Amino acid sequence: MSAKQVIKTDKAPQAIGPYSQAVEANGFVFVSGQIPLDPKTGNIVPGDIREQTKRVMENGKAILAAAGCAMSAVVRSTIYLKNIGDFASVNEMYGSYFPADPPARATVEVARLPKDAAVEIDFVAVKR
Repeated sequence: MSAKQVIKTDKAPQAIGPYSQAVEANGFVFVSGQIPLDPKTGNIVPGDIREQTKRVMENGKAILAAAGCAMSAVVRSTIYLKNIGDFASVNEMYGSYFPADPPARATVEVARLPKDAAVEIDFVAVKR
């Protein structure tokens, strides 16, 4: 497939700006950065960084599923943290979604994220 295809699901938060939840192109699925929004309410989920990271991962997983991919298809991700001090907790929760052969990854601390979220993660997966 050489043309881009927009991926959309109601099982993850709807885009809060002019972007798609994900785009498939040339055998790759590019998932936009996910913050810990509840797909039903559109609000940041309550709880600590672990709960918020879990919501981010579940949102990404739902979008990947809509594209026909499992989490094991992820080849690259980027984690954006409001506080790098949360790294260990985020890393533990993130790692539970990749029990074998985890993707390449970068983690960076940022000054601010949309809706003042504490964590945002984007994903790149390959269609198998």
